Amino acid sequence: METIYTIGQLARAASVPTSTVRYYERVGLLQPAGRTAGNYRLYSEEALERLRFIRSAQATGFTLEDVTALFHLRDGTTDICEDVQALIEDRLSDLEKWMSDLRLVQRVLKATLKRCRETEWSGHCYVIDRLTAGSASHP
Repeated sequence: METIYTIGQLARAASVPTSTVRYYERVGLLQPAGRTAGNYRLYSEEALERLRFIRSAQATGFTLEDVTALFHLRDGTTDICEDVQALIEDRLSDLEKWMSDLRLVQRVLKATLKRCRETEWSGHCYVIDRLTAGSASHP
């Protein structure tokens, strides 16, 4: 006999907040199998499997849009590996850009820290002075 979950039970089984389950339902990634007489949502084992798949895909770096595509691919009959590889390549490209941006932020912060340490003796904080000057020019 298949296990039926309330939203709270499903959330606990997948280690997510109930708000996450509701959100996934709202965006169409998850659907309840039915409702009780009191109008409580009921979810099947398949919903738990989908919820775990969503969380696993997100932990791998896929977006919710990607997850939707992966569900369509998984449920389709086409040769899916090439499509999944294209999604992975897109995420890798995004990740490389993000890492490049983070390296730039790291360089700026290191240079700022160096400058701050060099000007510490003057009684002014270089960073605060720069941020103050920047905020004055952006009303």
